[in-house]
Amino acid sequence: MNSSTSFLSVEAARGRILDLIQPIADVETVPLAKAHGRVLATSPAARVTQPPAPVSAMDGYAMHAEDVPVAGTELRLVGVSQAGTPFDGDMPRGTAIRILTGAVVPVGATTVVMQEETAVIADDMIRIDIIPAAGANIRAAGQDFAAGETPLATGKQLTARDIGLLAAMNVPQVEVRRKPVVAILATGDEIRTPGSDLRPGEIVGSSGPALAAMLESWGCEVRDLGIAADNHKALAAGLKAALGADLLLTTGGVSVGTHDLVRDALTGFAEGADGKLDFWRIAMRPGKPLMLGRLGDLPVIGLPGNPVSSIVCALLFAWPAIRKLCALTDIALPTRQAQLLEPLAANGQREHYMRAMFERDKDGQIHVKAFESQDSARMSTLAHADGLLIRPINDPAQDIGAQVTILDFADFNLL
Repeated sequence: MNSSTSFLSVEAARGRILDLIQPIADVETVPLAKAHGRVLATSPAARVTQPPAPVSAMDGYAMHAEDVPVAGTELRLVGVSQAGTPFDGDMPRGTAIRILTGAVVPVGATTVVMQEETAVIADDMIRIDIIPAAGANIRAAGQDFAAGETPLATGKQLTARDIGLLAAMNVPQVEVRRKPVVAILATGDEIRTPGSDLRPGEIVGSSGPALAAMLESWGCEVRDLGIAADNHKALAAGLKAALGADLLLTTGGVSVGTHDLVRDALTGFAEGADGKLDFWRIAMRPGKPLMLGRLGDLPVIGLPGNPVSSIVCALLFAWPAIRKLCALTDIALPTRQAQLLEPLAANGQREHYMRAMFERDKDGQIHVKAFESQDSARMSTLAHADGLLIRPINDPAQDIGAQVTILDFADFNLL
């Protein structure tokens, strides 16, 4: 790849990043308790039929439907069927069986009448106050799934609901894609870890902890490489430590300052891997100094040092990259439409991702208001935002009620 000093569009930059990413082929077997959020590498087959036999959907009475030709028919009770203890034998004609929800329907019964539609008139007699329909309140065997069926497809990212389905299928473990290993390397002489005693000119590095939390919520194994000083030796050591990961995210050092050395360190790397630079500036705010390169086969995304810019860029570029690493096919950003609560001035020559608050009306329509200050140094504004309002390049001024495009943090597990 050739380096470029031109400003790429956000869409073009994302496309070039995704071109560099290859899905992880490695597969591992994990117990069901550890499978939430993982991506299926095979489609598990049900080991049981559910339900295994016809069962009652109600508390009531099982009977032959044709034995109740008119409302008010009386039937003799001859037994009970409850969950775990079914009625033994066939049910005689002209009789009823007391049955509880989930219990096996006795052989020969064709309907279940719920107890609210009956009356007990003696210890062993009931009155049926309706004319029952055949098949009513009976769940057929295999209504949910049959043994051997595969209701969850390969490539499915498992939700809590999927885990419940797999448990019902009597599946104790699943084959899944290996978790992506994502390394994070912070850079900067002035950066210190949270809790440090700060000297003049030093700042706490907030990008790293935020990125690690984001990556973990996206199903990654995070490798924290710490903070590299602004010199070639330290940066080269940090880059070397990232080898073996599936993706490297750096923070800082990719702009045009005297100490912005990550680009040079990447292209000058000589520790057994060939470093290449693709691009390092894009037409967006916050986050103009975004870098893409590779270290051998390791893709490297250089995020801006500014924490807000770093987190916004991770959302726009690392999120789809990680989904592709996981072999997920849906890697498009989940945009939504919303209406403006306040007017917006015209936008300039860079896409603007504005921190914003959302309100939903009774019809589910989203209404959005951008924060007055969009200073990229204000982490508190990002923390209080519900998402991002996207302004296209040269977007004209917009009035109250105008339709705009947003990214909802809830769609990225960021709430």
